[in-house]
Amino acid sequence: MDTFTVLAEPTRRSIIEIVARRGELTATEIGEKFHASPPAISQHLKVLRDAGVLRMKKRGRQRIYRLNVAAIDEIDRWVRQTREVWDSRLDRLGNAVSKKDKK
Repeated sequence: MDTFTVLAEPTRRSIIEIVARRGELTATEIGEKFHASPPAISQHLKVLRDAGVLRMKKRGRQRIYRLNVAAIDEIDRWVRQTREVWDSRLDRLGNAVSKKDKK
């Protein structure tokens, strides 16, 4: 699933924010932050893991989740590139308007 499709779901964005703040959390600790069933949270975690946004390791019977910084960096690069394109377009528009106003 596309990363932006994954991030479109508010619960998944919240999970990412929680994990980013805390570092590593078990699935149970993540689930305690929501009013959703454990299977629902488990499904969100699976989607985030499959998309590469979260990493999971097993420690005994626990599943511990952490943020995949490389995936977040990829999103950040896309946002910066898009912002640069729009900044350039707006600068050209501003210059065109300024030239027209000087005439």
